[in-house]
Amino acid sequence: MEIERIKQVICEKLNSNHTLKHLEKINKFLDEIEREAESSEEQVVNPWAVVSAKDGGKIDYDKLIDKFGCKRIDESLIERVQRLTCLQPHVFLRRGVFFAHRDFNEVLDAYERGDKFYLYTGRGPSSESLHLGHLIPFMFTKYLQEAFKVPLVIQITDDEKCIWKNLTKKESKRLGRENVKDIIACGFDVTKTFIFSDFATVGSTFYENMVEVSKCITLNKVMATFGFTGEDPVGKISFPTVQAVPSFSSSFPHLFPVDENIPCLIPCAIDQDPYFRLTRDVAPRLGFRKPALIESSFFPALRGKNGKMSASDANSAIYMNDSAEDIKRKINGAVSGGRDNLEDQKKYGANLEEDIPFQYLSFFLEDDAELEHIKKEYGEGRMLTGEIKKRLTEVLTEIVENHRKARAAVTEEMVDAFMAARPLPSMFK
Repeated sequence: MEIERIKQVICEKLNSNHTLKHLEKINKFLDEIEREAESSEEQVVNPWAVVSAKDGGKIDYDKLIDKFGCKRIDESLIERVQRLTCLQPHVFLRRGVFFAHRDFNEVLDAYERGDKFYLYTGRGPSSESLHLGHLIPFMFTKYLQEAFKVPLVIQITDDEKCIWKNLTKKESKRLGRENVKDIIACGFDVTKTFIFSDFATVGSTFYENMVEVSKCITLNKVMATFGFTGEDPVGKISFPTVQAVPSFSSSFPHLFPVDENIPCLIPCAIDQDPYFRLTRDVAPRLGFRKPALIESSFFPALRGKNGKMSASDANSAIYMNDSAEDIKRKINGAVSGGRDNLEDQKKYGANLEEDIPFQYLSFFLEDDAELEHIKKEYGEGRMLTGEIKKRLTEVLTEIVENHRKARAAVTEEMVDAFMAARPLPSMFK
C-alpha cells in the first residue's frame, strides 16, 4: 500500500479523541519511512561500489550526471576535438563510451590558445592482470596523449589496495609493478610518461600538497562524500588527499616548474568522480587550477549485470592473460539478447540493450560501417547470436594476443625507466 494511502486510512480511522499533535507525529513517522524507501531505490556509484536502482540492474547515466553535476559530451565537443587535433576522434569518444566531462571545453580553449596541459590517470593494483574494462581508460589516455602531444602521469595506488583489500605492503607493491607492465604494453611513450607508485613517491612537494588539501576537507565532508563510517580505518578517510594532489602540477617539481600551475585533464570512469569533486572544491582555496575530467561509462560484465566487473569472479571479464580458448569459452557463456528460438529471432530480432557480445563489439570493433551493419541485421533478426559471438571472439582474441606480445617485451629495466623520477625534456613535443 502506498504511503499516501496509509495516511488517508489513518486519518479516516482516527476519532475525535486523537489530537492534531498525534496526527502530526504519525505523518512525520510515515514521511521518514517514505524517504528511506526512496533512498534505498537510488543507484549507488562510488569508487568501491556500483549498485543500480530498481529497474533491472541498469545504471541511469542521465541521473548520475544530474547527481554529480557534470555535463554530457555533445556532438559539437567531439567535432571540436577533431578540428583541433586533425584526427578522427577515438572510437570511445565518437560512440559515447566517454560520455561526460567537467571543464573539458576549457582544456580545449587553453589548447587552442597554445597553452599547456597534462594528463593524469591511475590504477589501483588488486589483480595480477588487467581485464578489458581496466584497459579502457589507458587506451583512451594514450589517444589523448598522442592527439594533443602532452605529458602524462599515472598513479599506482598500491597504498589504497593495501588499505581496502587488506593486502600486505609487499604484495600490493608486487601487483602494482605487474600492472605497470600491462600499462606500458598499451604503447605509452617513455619520453612523455611518468608512472609512480604512492609507496615510493609520497613525500616532498607531493606530501606538502597533501597536507594543504587535508586542511581544507572536514571529516563530515569526506564521510558524506564516500559513505565512510566510524568503523572504517582512518587510512580510508585520509586517502582522498593522495588521489587529489596529482591534479596539481606542483606535486611533480621534476616535471613542471612549481610556479606555472599547469592545468590537468583526468580521463577516468565516472565512479572516480567523487574524488575529484572534492579536489575541485579545494583547488581554488589553495591557488590551484581545478582539474578537468572526461569520464566513461562502465564496461559491462559478461554475466550481464550493468555495473563494474568483479576481480573476484574470473568468468565475469576477459583478462589480458586469457588464452584464446578462455576467451571463446567466456564469450559463448555471455548473456545474449537473442531470442530463445530461431523463429522468434527472425520475427523480433535481438534485444541489443541486453546483448553483452554486441555491447562489447560497440567498444572494440573499430569499423563503424561493420558495427552499423551488425546492429541492423542482428537487431532485425537476420543475424543469429552465434554469428555475433564468433565475430566478437575474433576481435577480442586479436586484441588480447597483441597485448600479450607487447607485455612479454616489457622488461624490468623498462618498468624502472617509466617509474624513475626524471625530467621529460620533450614532453610537449
